[in-house]
Amino acid sequence: MTRRTVRAWYLAHKWTSLICTLFLLMLCLTGLPLIFHEEIDRWTGHAPPLVGPASSGEGGGLLRLDTVMARALATRPGAVPLYMAFDNASPMVTVTTGPRPGAAVEQMTLRFFDRMTGREVGQEAGGGVMDFLLQLHRDMFLGLPGMFFLGAMGLLFVVAIVSGVVLYAPFMRKLDFGTLRTSRSRRIKWLDYHNLLGIVALAWMTVVGATGVINALASPIIDLWRVGALAEMTQAYAGRAALPPSRYGSLDRAMAAARLAAPGSAPQFIAFPGTPYSSRHHYAVFLQGTTPLTERLLIPALVDAETGRLTDSRPLPWYVKMLLLSQPLHFGDYGGLPLKILWAVLTGFTVVVLGSGVYLWLGRRRAPLEARVREVETGGIVAAPVVVA
Repeated sequence: MTRRTVRAWYLAHKWTSLICTLFLLMLCLTGLPLIFHEEIDRWTGHAPPLVGPASSGEGGGLLRLDTVMARALATRPGAVPLYMAFDNASPMVTVTTGPRPGAAVEQMTLRFFDRMTGREVGQEAGGGVMDFLLQLHRDMFLGLPGMFFLGAMGLLFVVAIVSGVVLYAPFMRKLDFGTLRTSRSRRIKWLDYHNLLGIVALAWMTVVGATGVINALASPIIDLWRVGALAEMTQAYAGRAALPPSRYGSLDRAMAAARLAAPGSAPQFIAFPGTPYSSRHHYAVFLQGTTPLTERLLIPALVDAETGRLTDSRPLPWYVKMLLLSQPLHFGDYGGLPLKILWAVLTGFTVVVLGSGVYLWLGRRRAPLEARVREVETGGIVAAPVVVA
């Protein structure tokens, strides 16, 4: 690698790192407790209520979906159903209602029901520290512009990782892997820590950075699905007026039609007409697989909300699948507590890498560029003079 090439990669690594470091530190510090959000929610009393074990199948003593929905609406006069979600490990269902179809998130009410008894077992406990941290982590309370901005910071982070790997090769040419020169200067010691922890956490940082960028694009990805695949699936209903809630048909009939179209699957949630995940005339029943891999890949089945007849069912396009798979990877919440602990440890490594990078820049910010390039080329073995202005 020529000196000019090393210089270019060094500048790319320096500036992409400096621009994104502050925001990456914020994302690490907010993301660390979010890894354990389920445990923290239970400890703070914001977790969903627990009910008894699930019965097998759609029968087994479970109440009809229509019965559960009727009981949910009976206690909220004037409300309309928006979503019904399922916990396939228990008979608990969540029912989300609002003042009208397509109501804003802040107008929604989410309640939990035991499908064995039809009894309401609690409501979503809004607020709390985890909601605050999640919104700060997701968009810094700036909505879609904040998501796009943090996505851009994630992209810079990925570039910083790539450039750091490129610079690692010439730096380590005369050193053994994992060398920590603790007897040398403080700068050399922290440079070795920076490089070692960075290369150890390389794959994880790349995955988390890339999935963070994908998650920042969640809204446009869903919008692309709506105007593309969803529009094709409901093309026969184009131009029709929105179906009023008074004409909604049987949920049980819709569920039976959806499950017939995707045998061997389990329901995850139902989106009612007018919500972002459905059309103005359909129940969108989202079904998931029953294995650790396929449970992340949803299959939407669109059922005419008035007649209960299946309109269309097809796998989600690749870009939505990419989003669905990136979400659990980003927070490490698909492998139980051991994986969460590993994610937390690697997050700690990343904080050290970011902090040590800032320290190294502050310590040499007045050194000429050629001195820094020489440090990369020699692995810090040959001391480069520091020129102070």
